[in-house]
Amino acid sequence: MGKVTGFMEFERLKEASEAPEKRVKHYKEFVITLNDDEAKIQGARCMDCGIPFCNNGCPVNNIIPDFNDLVYKQDWKAALHTLHSTNNFPEFTGRICPAPCEAACTLGIHELPVGIKSIEHAIIDKGWENNWVVPQVPAKKTGKKVAVVGSGPAGMAAAQQLARVGHDVTLFEKNDRIGGLLRYGIPDFKMEKHHIDRRVEQMQAEGVTFKTGVFVGEKLAEGGITNLAKQTITPKELMAQFDAVILTGGSEVPRDLPIPGRQLKGVHFAMEFLPLQNRVNAGDKLKDQIMATKKNVLVIGGGDTGSDCVGTSNRHGAKQVTQIELMPQPPEEENKPLVWPYWPMKMRTSSSHEEGVARDWAVTTKEFIDDGKGNVKAAKCAKVEWVKDEATGQMKMQEIAGSEFMVEADLVLFAMGFTNPAKSILDAFGVEKDNRGNAKATTDGDGCYRTNVDKVFAAGDMRRGQSLVVWAIREGRQAAREVDEFLMGSTLLPR
Repeated sequence: MGKVTGFMEFERLKEASEAPEKRVKHYKEFVITLNDDEAKIQGARCMDCGIPFCNNGCPVNNIIPDFNDLVYKQDWKAALHTLHSTNNFPEFTGRICPAPCEAACTLGIHELPVGIKSIEHAIIDKGWENNWVVPQVPAKKTGKKVAVVGSGPAGMAAAQQLARVGHDVTLFEKNDRIGGLLRYGIPDFKMEKHHIDRRVEQMQAEGVTFKTGVFVGEKLAEGGITNLAKQTITPKELMAQFDAVILTGGSEVPRDLPIPGRQLKGVHFAMEFLPLQNRVNAGDKLKDQIMATKKNVLVIGGGDTGSDCVGTSNRHGAKQVTQIELMPQPPEEENKPLVWPYWPMKMRTSSSHEEGVARDWAVTTKEFIDDGKGNVKAAKCAKVEWVKDEATGQMKMQEIAGSEFMVEADLVLFAMGFTNPAKSILDAFGVEKDNRGNAKATTDGDGCYRTNVDKVFAAGDMRRGQSLVVWAIREGRQAAREVDEFLMGSTLLPR
């Protein structure tokens, strides 16, 4: 694959980006796609390794060695066809996927891995630039009608696959725009929303009907990212109108921190904060946007959502941003012989961290301090250590005596993940839940992605719990295959 000796001749080339001091002044994407020559060199680094672990490392099983080789040969159109054969939306994953494929790269055992994500990014951008991404309109209609509830990446992938084999697909979204977490959770500086809009246009040409501002359930869901629904349709009404229903609403209930001072003004979930900026960027006029301008911001949670809060706060012009994490600081480099080809636990510094933040690990938050007027002014924290419980073998947290300290904070953002889908939706359909509160549906054996309710399927974060965009796309594609087989008795859709 690629050039036989390429992995010995060429080094990994990271995508260039705009300097932090410039990019914090706007909300546009700042990563610069590889040019043709740069992408060719990266493709040349792909080894003829015999067993391409990258394929299995990728949740959608992208045929990575093949498109690497095609880019090396500069056959971009064929590379795009190969990429699209497994991934409906590579412009999403090429921007925001953490690239588990690269962690599984064989070259990565002893060198820096092939820049697979940057090659994927280059392929799809060239495809759009050259108008190679076109609607795939079915040759004939089946007469079957499918409802997809939730327009995140799982719902979009399922809808597109089913429309392409001739089903009449209607995609319902409670918010005013399509995209789910992609639209209202991912900041524009990581992925601008025109990428979603042009996929919507493509899918409309393929026969998908989009209905926004429509909540599916008995009553409006509690919590969630946002809820701009103007209309409600009940599960009974939906089941009467469609031959199959796929629930892809995501995992929206955020993890809370019920400690003293939780009720103070200025303490918010990340998903009360991030979507507002995306809406403003889209041209919406908001009266009460939560702003970090000239504030001491405390972000609780060290994952991607926390990083997004850091980047957005810096763009607001925050006075100081601090990010704390309950878990201990991971190592700078993973133990590759121990973890390869699996996703390693190691220290990761995002582009938002590069823009300015004070980070700390193994920190618990004990109390939020009132300024005397009902506003948060600080957080009382303490250092913790993780010790092994001899009885159970599990690691348990314990506070280090005398380690308490204060963090100034005018704005506190919870970015500690999501616990489960909105229960009211699953309860309205009568769908059984697993022990984590997700829709109960298997991915093995007969009846994959089927719930206990006849003709109701579930996929994406609503079924598996909070996860990656690339896993959502995989589940949407696989669920679409199961629905097609359920409706038609057989299917030609790929898993």
